[in-house]
Amino acid sequence: MQTYDAIVVGVGSMGGAAANELAGRGLSVLGLETFWPGHDQGSAHGGSRIVRQAYFEGPAYVPLLQRAYEGWHRLEEESGRQLATWCGGIYIGDPGSHVFTGSRHSAELNGLDHEVLDAAQIRARFPSMSPPDHAMGVYEANAGFVHPEDTTRANAEVARRKGAEIRYGEPVTHWSDTAGGGVEVVTSQGTYGADRLVLTPGAWAPQLLVESGFPIVVERQVFYWFTPDFTTAVPYERYAAPEHPVYVEETDGNGEVYGFPMSDGPDGGLKLGFFRKGSPTTPQRVERTVHQHEVEDMRARATQLFPHLTGPLVRARTCLYSTTPDQDFIIGALPQSPQVVIACGFSGHGFKFVPVVGEILADLAVDGATRHDVSLFALDRPVLRAPEGGAA
Repeated sequence: MQTYDAIVVGVGSMGGAAANELAGRGLSVLGLETFWPGHDQGSAHGGSRIVRQAYFEGPAYVPLLQRAYEGWHRLEEESGRQLATWCGGIYIGDPGSHVFTGSRHSAELNGLDHEVLDAAQIRARFPSMSPPDHAMGVYEANAGFVHPEDTTRANAEVARRKGAEIRYGEPVTHWSDTAGGGVEVVTSQGTYGADRLVLTPGAWAPQLLVESGFPIVVERQVFYWFTPDFTTAVPYERYAAPEHPVYVEETDGNGEVYGFPMSDGPDGGLKLGFFRKGSPTTPQRVERTVHQHEVEDMRARATQLFPHLTGPLVRARTCLYSTTPDQDFIIGALPQSPQVVIACGFSGHGFKFVPVVGEILADLAVDGATRHDVSLFALDRPVLRAPEGGAA
């Protein structure tokens, strides 16, 4: 049986970053992945993911995001790939909304450069958008998007250069503790041993961590690319980076949407989606077909913010969220198996943290502790505990 210092199960976004970090610290590393590099079966695909720091989800996330930004730049240097596009970001809502007030609070509390814009200022600066008159926005220049498929490939490539062994097309069937305090991992092709195990299973977490009973709901989400009507006064360039920012918007309770500038040319479409409008599923039975009623629902909502987004649908794709009850992540060592570190439940907003999560996982696997504040992600927090008399 081949043995390693550490085995990483799931070499997607988080697992690839962990393998990169562990190999960089001189450990012998095996990464095991069911699918192919940059695959589209989970959560890390679709061409773009937002990165931002004025974080309405909570100011406690901001120091982690600041460290993640350092990691994005470092990964670009190490891989030779351009992963990020810095086009700015705007977060629009009612004056008392969570999107607006939370973004402003995080920016002010953490000393982030930002501007507060009213609806008229938003429309003047970004003519593709037409928020209602009472809307307010927080604009952050230090925001943009990263390419998820290239990110997962970059981490795996750099990890391999540092000595890691990465095996694709090799699903893990089960793992177990060993008498000596290590682990044994069984796959479709063999059995491996290691002192430490890092589990980053994404939407497969409920199956791979069934004994832990974490209340993770896997949700089917859809994102869309619609074509603007360029016969209006708003040309393609005003929809594309660097003139067009990433965005999050919800006003008058119309449902939070997020999206990106056009990045694939005039025929590529403007990408956007609902943030919280998923349906429970599993990776095995997820419906990959996007239906016409879903397209019509998205277009009706999209044109509330983008009145000229009336051209043809270019394409639509599904992805998977793995959502916890409080929408905070799950990161830590398993109490019953402290040599096993897990990261899952990223609840649809984890990708921007990829570099720092890789660092945290390596810290926990090697040292049993990390300098980063991960108290938000504790495995024993109340919302993750099973109720008395039953499983979570």
